[in-house]
Amino acid sequence: MSEQDAPQPRNALTRAYMGIDGGLPLEVSQGGIDELRADLQRMMDIEAIKQLKHAYFRCIDTANFEELATLFHDDVSVHFIGGGYEWKLQGKAEYVESVTKSFHRESVGHHNGHHPEIQIRSASEATGVWYLTDNMWLFDTKFFTTGTALYWDRYVKVDGRWTIKDTKYERIYEINRPLADEPPFSSHYLATHGTDLSA
Repeated sequence: MSEQDAPQPRNALTRAYMGIDGGLPLEVSQGGIDELRADLQRMMDIEAIKQLKHAYFRCIDTANFEELATLFHDDVSVHFIGGGYEWKLQGKAEYVESVTKSFHRESVGHHNGHHPEIQIRSASEATGVWYLTDNMWLFDTKFFTTGTALYWDRYVKVDGRWTIKDTKYERIYEINRPLADEPPFSSHYLATHGTDLSA
């Protein structure tokens, strides 16, 4: 293996590296009804953030770009590091445009986010860590990718609704291989609803 083929040094994916602190404590307040309302609101905020991220995975795999755009802050920052790529984008419009080109009629996407670790930092700020499992088939380039990654996000609440303000991931593992034959899918949703690259 030559020096240029040698693996690049990687940072340990610790909470410190990801900039994730403990957030507000998940403990019941000792105060009165207003404090209990605040406790309940934090729990509802955690649930809302879970639904936000699950909607993100659903929208990319179904090429639902209109709804996808509603999940992001206008100034969202994106930084994804894979086995052979690094993807940096700034702003909702740039990100949605890039995703639109990836989830096309000659592709099949499968992305699941698991094991959420949500930290509420204030009434309008939160962070989260997610474990991704994904598969991506690209028939136009005859390529298949599978693997896992850790996402870490920052969320802000805008007009009473949580949005993704900053999203990053790094791969835990990634396998890329050529597709000798197109898999015999009996259902292929994106064939109808994905982006038409010939248009």
